[in-house]
Amino acid sequence: MISVGVNDQSQVAEARREANAIAWQQGFNEVDAGRVALVATELGTNLVKHAHGGEILVGPQEEGGIQILALDKGRGMVNVQACLADGYSSAGTAGRGLGAVIRMSTFVDIASWLGVGTAVLAMVEPGKARGKRATSASAFGAVSVAKLGEDVCGDAWAIDQSGATTTLFVADGLGHGPGAAEAAVEAVRLFRRFNGHQVPTLLDYVHGGLRATRGAAISMARYEPHSEQVTFGGIGNVAGALAFRNELRRMVAMPGTAGYNVRKIQSFQYPFKGGLVILCSDGVSTSWTLDRYPDLEAAHPTLIAAVLYRDFGRRRDDATVLVGKWEAHA
Repeated sequence: MISVGVNDQSQVAEARREANAIAWQQGFNEVDAGRVALVATELGTNLVKHAHGGEILVGPQEEGGIQILALDKGRGMVNVQACLADGYSSAGTAGRGLGAVIRMSTFVDIASWLGVGTAVLAMVEPGKARGKRATSASAFGAVSVAKLGEDVCGDAWAIDQSGATTTLFVADGLGHGPGAAEAAVEAVRLFRRFNGHQVPTLLDYVHGGLRATRGAAISMARYEPHSEQVTFGGIGNVAGALAFRNELRRMVAMPGTAGYNVRKIQSFQYPFKGGLVILCSDGVSTSWTLDRYPDLEAAHPTLIAAVLYRDFGRRRDDATVLVGKWEAHA
């Protein structure tokens, strides 16, 4: 995803240009690209007016379309529903910003907490508009952002769904820049090629295939609903956790670097009847929790990933958060 810091009106224009450029790259026509540009403009303007600045993230969706995130650490919204209504304003303006975002988007979700900040996710698909805000369905989402000053992200992620079984994968190439990106992309290629194998075997295949690269830290989590468990395996400085009702269970990774030195490849199984599966690269602090975010689990997985990135991302490294969400069952 492209990151644009937005602290004044000139940077709002930069966010609009970046969003418009990505829209054209994705094959949007003039009308749909205009919708993307408008959404980025309104979200960026809100950051300046209401939060004294923040960050816009823009990137393509796997299913087609574009997602735009506005992240801030401002005062937060007292009433999200009121802020969504046309004409509402807390800054003496016309109050049409979020209403316009909803009308121009296919899907919008918002998370906000007083004293913590606000995160807005808008998805724009060609030919589709007037989306809804709420979601509760099982889904997946990710935020992956390059280190400040780098043109490419040294992390990569992937999801594989084979029948009812889902496997999440994150690769963090050693270091950053093009060499790290090459290793991460190769790790994803190997993951997709050998995904039919059990988790430890799959980790071993990725490890062996990365020997011609600078190597990577890798993690994968496989959820099989019939067994009501998640199988997790990781190599290197990676993080994986299960979350349900703000309670976290962190999963165990083994030391080493895939493609170089790995003393032992091992996976671990954890009971799981629904909730969140969260994988992070080491560009995200390992100290994160969900305690500050009541009801965050109800948000779209991409929005959950964005909030963790906003508050725990280390801007001196590439940062990736991948979230899988399943309805909890008894």
